[in-house]
Amino acid sequence: MTYEQALERLASLGPELRVGRAGDVTAIRKFSLEHIRSLLKALGSPQMQFKSVLIAGTNGKGSTAATLAAIANAAGIRTGLYTSPHLLRVNERIRVSGPGGLEEIADEAFGEVFGRVDAAAAALVESGELPHTPSFFELLTAVAFCWFQQSGVELAVLEVGLGGRLDATNSVEPIVSVITDIGIDHTEYLGNTLTEIAGEKAGILREDGVLVTLSQHPEANAAIGAAAMRLGVRGVDAARCLPGVRQGEGLRDKGQGSPLERNRYELSIDGEVVRVDSPLAGQHQQRNIALAVAAAVELRMNHGFAITNTAIEAGIAATDWPGRLEWIASRGGHAPLLLDVAHNPAGAWTLRAAIAQLPEAMPRTLIFSCLRDKAIEEMAQVLLPLFDSTSGDPARARDHVILAPIQNARAASVEELLAAAHKLDVPAHAAPHLPGALAQAEAITPLEGVIVATGSVFLVGELRALALGEVERAR
Repeated sequence: MTYEQALERLASLGPELRVGRAGDVTAIRKFSLEHIRSLLKALGSPQMQFKSVLIAGTNGKGSTAATLAAIANAAGIRTGLYTSPHLLRVNERIRVSGPGGLEEIADEAFGEVFGRVDAAAAALVESGELPHTPSFFELLTAVAFCWFQQSGVELAVLEVGLGGRLDATNSVEPIVSVITDIGIDHTEYLGNTLTEIAGEKAGILREDGVLVTLSQHPEANAAIGAAAMRLGVRGVDAARCLPGVRQGEGLRDKGQGSPLERNRYELSIDGEVVRVDSPLAGQHQQRNIALAVAAAVELRMNHGFAITNTAIEAGIAATDWPGRLEWIASRGGHAPLLLDVAHNPAGAWTLRAAIAQLPEAMPRTLIFSCLRDKAIEEMAQVLLPLFDSTSGDPARARDHVILAPIQNARAASVEELLAAAHKLDVPAHAAPHLPGALAQAEAITPLEGVIVATGSVFLVGELRALALGEVERAR
């Protein structure tokens, strides 16, 4: 199968976890591991050919996974990284150690492996062992595992897609499980309370296994703790990998001229000083870095992986995880762009804290959109007032809010977005699409200002491609 054919086949499957025929509204996502296990068995059980770290959570699991994988790669371990969703190309989800670091699966290889996985799935459907074709996400998960096996991966770092207990990634047997911060999201599938959601995330734990985590909301702590006790899990508290005091002197990202502070501080790991210098901005990332470092130390101490403190430093510095408080400098005479994939209220609050670091007098334009099934009004309440030109604050008089639809079947309409803004009495402009929203923002935002774009991975992916395309054309 060619790469183009593989993409067409994926597109025909519809949303990531839908099963059955595309266009069938009754074909809702299922919750079972039996189908992915049957598919993997038919493929020779590739997930058993490498060791795995499985990472679940509501926010921060991608950043934690990217940091841990970069550390393992810096240690000379043949590393695989599987994340979701992607910003622009599906290949981003599947990475393996290469000469240039963690490298995306090549188009030709993706087409070949996907064709093999899809053919195995079709045979299982024809024989009646599977009732229908696996979902988009299940097929991609199988592709990742097959590619990791084919590439000789020693350690796979896997980000859970949704929940944990019944996510396709949970078909592995992790040697270490990591749970990041938990918040309210995907309530239609995971439950309406933190206790219910945390219980689903704790489904990645194994009997007599290892859990790396940090203390968080009491409800989440209680649910995770109960699951860990029931399974006899050994807990690793990552708190010792947090900086004791905010260190540094307001250091900025010198490469991009970002006004956001970098995470630069020192830790003591096994009696040695480890200097953290992460390209991931935002104080919240200190928790994700701590989880990654604690997991790396656990892999070193109890699982036979030679990860030195020098590798921890180098991996943190080499972490590549775009779209998270990412600052894209002025391009073509336009204001810089601050991109963040915040797609739930907790993410919106994190972005709000970062915006507080911007110079008060800096004019701001917000480009906002999200999916219909997200907490639109709550995210709007957190973010839109920061860009209210009618607030009476002279510093905000030159601010703007631009709303635009995302190219996604689940996207909120402009009318729904405008209704949320009007409910807050925050002036907002409507754009027909994201390219139009970016053009409008560039036209009305002075060069000394900033364009903040957020609300969805899909929004950030499209705007990032547009902005970086401008950079390339300017060279």
